[in-house]
Amino acid sequence: MSAPRARTSSAFLEISADNWRLAIVMGIVVSAAAAAALPATVAFWIVGAMTALVAAAFAVNAYRRHYYGGLLVAPAIAVLFTMNIFPLLWSLGLSFFAYQSNQQSIRFVGLGNYIKVLTNDIAAADNWHALTNTAMFVVLTVAAQMIIGFLLAMLFAKQFPLRKYLLILVLAPMMLSVVASGVFFTYYYDPTFGILSYVMNGITDGQFILMDSKAGAVGGIVFADAWMWSPFVMLLVLAGLVSVPKYLYEAAAIDRVSAWRRFWTITFPYIRGLLMLALLFRTIEAFKLADLVILLTKGGNDTMTISYHLIRVANEQNKTSEGAAISYIMLFMVIVLTNLYLYLANRRNGES
Repeated sequence: MSAPRARTSSAFLEISADNWRLAIVMGIVVSAAAAAALPATVAFWIVGAMTALVAAAFAVNAYRRHYYGGLLVAPAIAVLFTMNIFPLLWSLGLSFFAYQSNQQSIRFVGLGNYIKVLTNDIAAADNWHALTNTAMFVVLTVAAQMIIGFLLAMLFAKQFPLRKYLLILVLAPMMLSVVASGVFFTYYYDPTFGILSYVMNGITDGQFILMDSKAGAVGGIVFADAWMWSPFVMLLVLAGLVSVPKYLYEAAAIDRVSAWRRFWTITFPYIRGLLMLALLFRTIEAFKLADLVILLTKGGNDTMTISYHLIRVANEQNKTSEGAAISYIMLFMVIVLTNLYLYLANRRNGES
């Protein structure tokens, strides 16, 4: 047993171009030391050099061992690391420092930013209030999208005249950018010349301002978001509906099974997984709701969400490190929600 261990340790300590294990250890140690002891501008380039060293060790190892498949996907992995993974890790490291974008000073504070955003009287109150509003929007928007999308899918699962053209019209909002949709609803809700105000003014004999109260502002945002993303839920559910074998419905008709029992025993099992998938996707996206709030209310009438609050903290108040801490708290919550969904889905599959 000692001889293989000795060979393994000697191979690990061997200085060679393809020793990726030693390159990873050196990269972590040197990067951590540089971040703790050197100025940020110098540490940035040292961390970049260590990352390049690890990537080169992986590439040489793949070439010498004839792992050509890995070499072929290496450019895509490099782009993914540069555009996604590295900024994610950099912002994670930044959350442990006291740094503001309008200042050059930076110092290590450990968990200080996390403690501040969770326990500081003013900051914590704003964060929790924005998080409460976010939870409200998540429940309302996701519920509206699931219900409307499901009903639209049940409608378009049947054949009727002009079905293709109506389907294109229903899918059109999902193809628009959020900015375009937000600007459209800004004019739609406008109290002076908006269509909604024009119709309501004729009914109430007075000026109708939807965004004048919290209930109206929340309703306007929920309606705009549901208008955009209910077609996404519809597409997923429709894919499940069209996959149901026709002979099951024919057999149910022969047995004179009621419409509700037909739906519950035949249709629903085919669309249950897709409904859960739509619920997961739309919950994660609703948790990041900020663009429509910015365009329609700018956080007024108590509609501040945690994502918009994060933008204001990081960009407008220049509290970069605190913004990074809030973003990783959000990421942790999304991960918890996702794992809870997967647990419930696996448990249901196991029971069935």
